[in-house]
Amino acid sequence: MAAGLPDRVDCMRLANEAAVLEREYALGELPRLEDVLAEPTGVLEATFVFGKAHSGRAAATVSVRAAPRLICQRCLQGYEFPVRSASEVEFSSSEADSQSDEEHEMFVAAGGIASLRDLAEEELLLALPIAAACTTPETCGRAPASAADEPAEVRRPFADLRNLLKRT
Repeated sequence: MAAGLPDRVDCMRLANEAAVLEREYALGELPRLEDVLAEPTGVLEATFVFGKAHSGRAAATVSVRAAPRLICQRCLQGYEFPVRSASEVEFSSSEADSQSDEEHEMFVAAGGIASLRDLAEEELLLALPIAAACTTPETCGRAPASAADEPAEVRRPFADLRNLLKRT
């Protein structure tokens, strides 16, 4: 994030002004991504377009772009996963107030103040796969490199068990 730009913002004021904010965050500085990143490098670009929802509450469209290197859960190697995602977020002051609109994701902003970093990180997490895996089997480090790497014969150790039991 550029020096001097606030992270915590007044959502209603920005909604009244129909403000558009852009921020960049280092992926390595987002704590909830720590377990899924193969490398803590890269940048998350986020755009926040504020406005009012039909309910009269402050709302924003949160758009993110990033290309994090995730850990493939099959081969445990890193691979790049390009992300472009956006969603509508409506701000509420408490959990009790957050049950109104099914069109928008609800985000509790205590006192009307929200962290842009948290919003961007949440949007990126929602766009990532639950179990990351290389996009194509050919690129996965676990996929056989050639037919010679595949097992020649499938062994079935209990295939003759019925015959052995009949003899006794």
